[in-house]
Amino acid sequence: MKQLERILEWGGTRRDIAFLVISGIALLASLLPLPPLPFDPAWIAIILCGLPIILEAVIGLVTAFDIKADVLVSIALIASVFIGEDFAAGEVAFIMQLGGLLEDLTVARARAGIEKLVHLTPQTARRILDSGEEVIDAKDVRKGDILRVLPGETVPADGTILSGETSINQAVMTGESLPVDKGPGDAVSSGTVNQFGSFDMRAETVGEDSSIQRMIRLVQSADAGKAKIVGLADRWATWVVVAALTAAGITWAVTGEIIRSVTILVVFCPCSLVLATPTAIMAAIGNATRHGLLVREGDALERLSKAARITFDKTGTLTYGTPQVTEIRSFREDVSCGELYALLAGAEQRSEHPLGKSVVRCYRETFGKDAPSPQNFQMLPGRGVKSLVGDASVLAGNRELFEEEHISLPAAICEAAASFLEEGCTIIYAAVNGKAAGFAVLSDTPREDAEATVREIKKTGVIPVLLTGDHRSAASHIARLLGIEEVRSDCLPEDKLNYIDACQEKGEQVCMIGDGINDAPALKKAYVGIAMGGVGSDIAVDAADIALINDDIRELPHLLRLSRRMMVTIKCNLTFSMALNFIAIALAITGVLNPVVGALVHNAGSVIVIIHSAVLLRWEYRPKP
Repeated sequence: MKQLERILEWGGTRRDIAFLVISGIALLASLLPLPPLPFDPAWIAIILCGLPIILEAVIGLVTAFDIKADVLVSIALIASVFIGEDFAAGEVAFIMQLGGLLEDLTVARARAGIEKLVHLTPQTARRILDSGEEVIDAKDVRKGDILRVLPGETVPADGTILSGETSINQAVMTGESLPVDKGPGDAVSSGTVNQFGSFDMRAETVGEDSSIQRMIRLVQSADAGKAKIVGLADRWATWVVVAALTAAGITWAVTGEIIRSVTILVVFCPCSLVLATPTAIMAAIGNATRHGLLVREGDALERLSKAARITFDKTGTLTYGTPQVTEIRSFREDVSCGELYALLAGAEQRSEHPLGKSVVRCYRETFGKDAPSPQNFQMLPGRGVKSLVGDASVLAGNRELFEEEHISLPAAICEAAASFLEEGCTIIYAAVNGKAAGFAVLSDTPREDAEATVREIKKTGVIPVLLTGDHRSAASHIARLLGIEEVRSDCLPEDKLNYIDACQEKGEQVCMIGDGINDAPALKKAYVGIAMGGVGSDIAVDAADIALINDDIRELPHLLRLSRRMMVTIKCNLTFSMALNFIAIALAITGVLNPVVGALVHNAGSVIVIIHSAVLLRWEYRPKP
């Protein structure tokens, strides 16, 4: 159904373009000295472009007494035809339809991506009964059911683990880049993915109350309160109509010349006013596209110019979203840091855990060669790995693994590791031949350009805020590195939504930048949502107004300043249009302008507005050194 709607919309756009082309040719033919024709070619423009305007104005008036700019245009069209000024009527209709088409092209349909989010909803569940295991529809899970989740499966309901050790990918809910180890007594959420080891759990929150279903409802509802920008011409339409009719009536009463009154109606038509905003927006969108920014909502840049705060998700937005080995520490004289790194990478060579894979990848990138091959490899879900690398027996994992293997961690190792843990890093402890040897430090590192981007954003007067699902220590560490003063950590999707809602209720419009599925509700709720188009999920991109196609956050300061420059251009266009209107009205009242010349003056004004807007296409923001 949605696909059909999009096809119809595109069909309507192509039809409008065809009508405008035909009408333009007809108006040109009306001006040329052609052989006598059975009718004025301008009537083609009146019918193709004018009738839809009149119909829309009548429907708006009758159904909702909605007075827009098209009401005055309709009056001017009918009056021009009534006194025989067919070209003036056709020209006004053509210009107004051109403005309408430009506006339609800039205001894209929001695609919430709900259908993709729904696909994340678990479809089946394994229920444990006295008679054995049965596979049921996830919708049939009831509170209190005992469920089994195998490696690679999606958790079917919110609940608590009863038995088994595993690692859970919670990115769908929290955006965390690293999987979280879980064991008996730990809570798990529906929609998250079990990566290693099977576990049994008790279902506690099911159906419409589950975490993934709440996420879907948040995305569906978050857009409802977002203000839509109303065109200036339509905003002032009632007063423009009253003023135009009053001026035309007084002029006819005083001079007795109806042609002057019709000319007033023609020049009063807000042609250049209608073009002032969409032409500037289209030019700014073209500029943004050149900088790798896909503007999906026509009025997004207009809204962005009013943003007072810009909230960043951490993982994948300000950071690369992949753990890196940032340090290797050895505490044994017989094992150097390089040797310990090689032993760790060798032990993790066959590991399926993301942390283990990161150690292997970083070793290869650092030394340009593969780690040594392990023997007797053993994966311990939720704990770590055991392996024989060369002649050395290697144990790598968390502190719980060392406790179970009865290997003590010296105070020196614990103290050194504590400083890294406070910064939100992850530690992999290593033992060689049954004795603790040291550890590897892994962390999600900031993008190279993140600090400069935050600094430039501050120069625009917009307040940067870190809004993340990561733990407080990791969030605070990244914020300190990048110079962000305000930090909100441990945020679930509802928390991000509430923060944005609170700011916007105080009149502080928020721009949200994120990349994950968990950011989709916040991207929708924010006054402007910007998604990372490269690493970001399709759902996040669909929920956003703007997408960073190449994930180049360096373009954000340019985007902010471009939005403000666009608003300056729009205001200049509007000021010029209104000044031209007043001058043309004065000339129409005195009889200097007739309807045809008045329409041409409007045409010239519209061309000037378009040229002025086109300057935005090549505008560049150059930061001061």
